[in-house]
Amino acid sequence: MLQKLRQRWKVNGVNLALILVTFATGGSLCGYLGRKLLLLMNVDKGFLWVLLYIVFITLLWPLCVILISIPLGQFNFFRSYLTKIWGKMSGKGAKTAKTGQKHVAIFASGAGSNAQQLIQYFKDSATVHISLIVCNKPGAGVLHIAAREGIPVLLIEKERFFSGDHYIPALQEAGISMIVLAGFLWKVPVELIKAYPQQIVNIHPALLPLYGGKGMYGQRVHEAVLAAGDTESGISIHYVDELYDHGAVIFQARCTIEANETAASLAAKIHRLEHEHFPKVVEELLKAKA
Repeated sequence: MLQKLRQRWKVNGVNLALILVTFATGGSLCGYLGRKLLLLMNVDKGFLWVLLYIVFITLLWPLCVILISIPLGQFNFFRSYLTKIWGKMSGKGAKTAKTGQKHVAIFASGAGSNAQQLIQYFKDSATVHISLIVCNKPGAGVLHIAAREGIPVLLIEKERFFSGDHYIPALQEAGISMIVLAGFLWKVPVELIKAYPQQIVNIHPALLPLYGGKGMYGQRVHEAVLAAGDTESGISIHYVDELYDHGAVIFQARCTIEANETAASLAAKIHRLEHEHFPKVVEELLKAKA
């Protein structure tokens, strides 16, 4: 049973134990507070007492488990967990693909701003469905986006990704036809690239082939561009091959670097270019492969 819970919640043994402790402690606290409120209201035990107790428990339980989860380090899990429950109750749960839609998996490691733009862009698409969020970092912001949007998550582990089946069976089972890397920091294994030839694309925050390669991501890229004294930067959307930031470039967009530019201000310009162009380019690629 515990192994099934680990697989279902995609957590290790320590986190599973802390989650179960949070459930138990939060439930006990919830029951205690519910009884205290009824004592303060001076309600006699009977039908009304039971009815009010159920109402109090229902209202207090989410607050209690969130409160307990903070010192136990499980806040992110329970925030996502409660978001999923609310989504099911409100009819905003996981969305199913329509017949004929292409299934896309987004790989991301961080906050997920590009993932959010892709999800929003294809939300009402008749031909494209964001079917899966793949993430290598428990607690990453993109997981909260997935929970809010009702998109299934595949939380991957390093050993299986690099030395096991590379999650190829899981992607194939989900019917994935394209993989989009949106701030994914692990190098994609050769076997996964072979399983999805010319179907894995990445976005890089510079004008490749400049400022690419291992360790070149985020602020590091912008700082390198400014240190070199370049007068422009931009984004590159490219196919993924066996090397970092090496695959054929599909699209580039540029921005001017001002005399007083900082890494933060350049990053803001790059983000605007990413959000404007990335979803459109992905859409064009999917159309071309139809």
